[in-house]
Amino acid sequence: MAGAGIPLSEASNGSMLRISGIEVQGVLRRRLLDLGFVVGNAVEVLRRSPLGDPIAFRVSNTTIALRREESSLIYGHLIGGEGA
Repeated sequence: MAGAGIPLSEASNGSMLRISGIEVQGVLRRRLLDLGFVVGNAVEVLRRSPLGDPIAFRVSNTTIALRREESSLIYGHLIGGEGA
């Protein structure tokens, strides 16, 4: 997956990423696409639960919590910010 960016599960709180790839399949893929997890969209990492799972993201003005196993299959490139 060269050049695909980093998994959303690895991004730190407050990071903004532009989605570059989604490896989720089936019904969950359709649901994520409907929610705005589309290649080219910006997503913000809002916060992690105390144990790191799930992680809250903001995409298309909606806050969505995803489990680590789901967010590790969505890739993005960091945008904006200094050394995010």
